[in-house]
Amino acid sequence: MARTVVPFGPQHPVLPEPVQLTLTCEDDRVVEVAPVIGYCHRGIEKGAERNGIHQNVFLVERICGICSFIHAQCYCQALEELTGTVPPPRARYLRVVWAELSRIHSHLLWLGLFADGIGFESVFMQLWRIREKVLDLLEATSGQRVIVSTCVIGGVRRDIDAAMARQIIDKMQELREDFDAVVPALAHDYTVKVRTVGKGILSGEQALLLGAVGPTLRGSGIAQDMRLLPYNYTYAELGFEPDTEPDGDSYSRMMVRVKETYTSIDLVTRALQMMPEGDIRVPVEYPPAGEVVMRVEQPRGELFYYVKGNGSPHLERLKVRTPTFANIPTLLVMLPGASLADVPVITLSIDPCISCTER
Repeated sequence: MARTVVPFGPQHPVLPEPVQLTLTCEDDRVVEVAPVIGYCHRGIEKGAERNGIHQNVFLVERICGICSFIHAQCYCQALEELTGTVPPPRARYLRVVWAELSRIHSHLLWLGLFADGIGFESVFMQLWRIREKVLDLLEATSGQRVIVSTCVIGGVRRDIDAAMARQIIDKMQELREDFDAVVPALAHDYTVKVRTVGKGILSGEQALLLGAVGPTLRGSGIAQDMRLLPYNYTYAELGFEPDTEPDGDSYSRMMVRVKETYTSIDLVTRALQMMPEGDIRVPVEYPPAGEVVMRVEQPRGELFYYVKGNGSPHLERLKVRTPTFANIPTLLVMLPGASLADVPVITLSIDPCISCTER
């Protein structure tokens, strides 16, 4: 049978991420796939070696706008580990609030794009309308809608008073009701299931072998989440448990994100209700020396930071591994055997972010 090579990307109406998948097809069936990256390298890691240690908080936030707070959180936790700094309990709870608000808005953004990729433009509009309420809360608590810049080494730079906490809790309940009204269009619609159930299957064994992370891994039934690590112990205090789905297909990965949106709503509510009084920031001893690894959970999965200090005001090395870098190899298993029409939906199901992958 004759084979045809089809370039998917780096510009595509369904996937506006600068990545190319070179697809080898027999008729309309994919038999081989090779990812091609390298379109938007920005030199952020080298820039982090030239900036001051405090300046890097703002730099790493710009690795990925959607996950900006969690990048800053991971960097700050790494420097705190390196310098022996323990952030105040109130600051840890405030970090959970902003991290989970970021996770909600990231998942709502992705669910909208996923619905649009299937052809449900009205569902896309409704999900992004709900997301606007989350962005309004980020703006109310930080002054910014996306890159909030509230995390600092040693704690946070802004507080949330009792009146604002009550307002956020009420808004979480409103957001839950809005989300309840839209979820059936994703979870139960016949067309969505035809496009996602049994498409892009990744078994639990394959996910572990390929190093998958986040909803891509948990959609294959593996309950691995960096929020369960000991140094992220605030989540244990809040009673967090990871969400999973067993089937490893595009539908399972979608439903993990649906479940995680509800979980994040609950975490924001409980964090604000349980948040202790006290300081939000402590001083930090400088300059740091030594090396440390820090892992936190982004909306897309495990975020890995390696930080090395040499006793000067500048870092000797900063190394970042983002979740999309870990999840791209799963496409080599999920896409072969799929029809060409299913490629955009399967690729979207890992929620790729190439800008943060290449940095």
